[in-house]
Amino acid sequence: MHCFQKQLTFIALIFFTAFSTQSGVSQTMSKEEMLYLTSAWKGERFADGRPKIADDLLERAKKIMIDDAWTVLRNEGYVNQYEGGWKMVNNQTITGRAVTAMYMPSRPDVEKLIKDRGAKEGRKGNTNAWPIDILTKGDLYVADAYGKISGGPIMGATLANSIYSKSGNGVVFDGASRDLQEIDNIKGFNAFVRDFHPSFTEEMVLMGLNTPIRIGDVMVLPGDLVIATREGVLFVPAHMAEQVVSTAEFVTRKDLFGFEMVKSNTFSTGEIDSQWPDHIKEAFLKWLEKHPELGKMTRAELDQVMSKRTW
Repeated sequence: MHCFQKQLTFIALIFFTAFSTQSGVSQTMSKEEMLYLTSAWKGERFADGRPKIADDLLERAKKIMIDDAWTVLRNEGYVNQYEGGWKMVNNQTITGRAVTAMYMPSRPDVEKLIKDRGAKEGRKGNTNAWPIDILTKGDLYVADAYGKISGGPIMGATLANSIYSKSGNGVVFDGASRDLQEIDNIKGFNAFVRDFHPSFTEEMVLMGLNTPIRIGDVMVLPGDLVIATREGVLFVPAHMAEQVVSTAEFVTRKDLFGFEMVKSNTFSTGEIDSQWPDHIKEAFLKWLEKHPELGKMTRAELDQVMSKRTW
């Protein structure tokens, strides 16, 4: 066997090992590989190993500024987590745990094999319906549809209603959707897509379900915290979610405090935008007690977040 053929065989073996499972579920990554790639996550998980970020953190993430969250990630070395350039159904912010799907241009022999195997496993319909079947509340369906527009919509009004009924959420597609006028009637739903198009899914097949995918310049893993706003979409590694949200919440409080202190001439801009001495920290905590809608914070928590101040 030539060296090149050996390399191809080795690569194929790695691919098969990583994306096969003991239960035989097609298209998915093995639980062992899921645990390995998300090993920094120490919290609760779904049965397949996907990180399960708490519901309350998903809600908190809706209220933070995406710029602040991006800065926290950048300061920790995560510089490829943001993607812009979307069309939306509305301006509603959506957050959720990523359920990922990877589509490729169809090839008859491969598509037949995938659909035959899926039928034996009890999967129904075209492959673009399969990711929807595994959604749970709080999930956010993220798909790499390689930017295909004409013949590329992997969702119409019927699937959008199904997605919302299962997840209570929306989608982020590096591809297209159809039926914008009907989808716009689904209260609480939003879709971030490259474009809307009246065509339907053609010559596309699902090649990965809850596997690592690429969205623009971002690598997305199953279970990532997705924060989708009219400004753009941020993909936060699950193990970074609490730190990112907590720090972004503090920045919002700090800004509001700073605006008020500067306007009242209590502290100067220079004092607010520097490391705070004890008397400013105490003033901030007393101010925060008067604004319970912004949440609580202890002195220890304040000292911790200020110690890492690079924002």
